Amino acid sequence: QVQLVESGGGLVQPGGSLRLSCAASGSIFSINAMGWYRQAPGNQRELVAAISSGGSINYADDVKGRFTISRDNAKNTVYLQMNSLKPEDTAVYYCNVQGRIMDWGHPPFGSWGQGTQVTVSS
Repeated sequence: QVQLVESGGGLVQPGGSLRLSCAASGSIFSINAMGWYRQAPGNQRELVAAISSGGSINYADDVKGRFTISRDNAKNTVYLQMNSLKPEDTAVYYCNVQGRIMDWGHPPFGSWGQGTQVTVSS
């Protein structure tokens, strides 16, 4: 009932920048937390950054000062601006959105995007 569409991944040289977007659509009543995760080959999926409906933000330690998460509530969209990219940032990036849907009682939902590849290499 809730779909997420990600965009913005690609190949970039070390030190470069990319901006990821994730738009949510469907029977959405409200959105609470929005976040970005990443998974490199052989590794578990890990949190990169998350933003609450009130604007509270958490970052993984290794992206602090380089990545910025933001959201546009009118567009149900979350962004991840990634600067000073490093080869170790190479991974598939997934967005995650949690909220409530339009059904009776407004039950909660949690949805994942399809993933977008980010490759940092010279």
